[in-house]
Amino acid sequence: MARRLFLERRTYRQSRLRDAARLLPILGVILIFGPIFIRDDGGGAPTLAGELVYYFAIWLGLIALSALMSRAMIGAASPDPKPDPNPNPDLKTGTKPEPKAPDPSTPHGDS
Repeated sequence: MARRLFLERRTYRQSRLRDAARLLPILGVILIFGPIFIRDDGGGAPTLAGELVYYFAIWLGLIALSALMSRAMIGAASPDPKPDPNPNPDLKTGTKPEPKAPDPSTPHGDS
């Protein structure tokens, strides 16, 4: 009998986002080279301006998708611990650090 692997929701989401990020360049290649293979020899050929607009739209779309993916991956990777109310380690004990006494061997600016 096969054991079922249980993944936490956060871990599962992180792995799916990493998978989607790995597939994003493949999507870009398909979108960029797809029209070359789909072209038919009939009808009107696409103009250079139309092709440039298409490639620019693909380029902007891939940038936007990668930005959204990176933000989602950062949000999924950040843990949700409670913030430390006292971030200074010297003050965790509740005492102030002792000031250092001046070293008698060093000159104090006497000329």
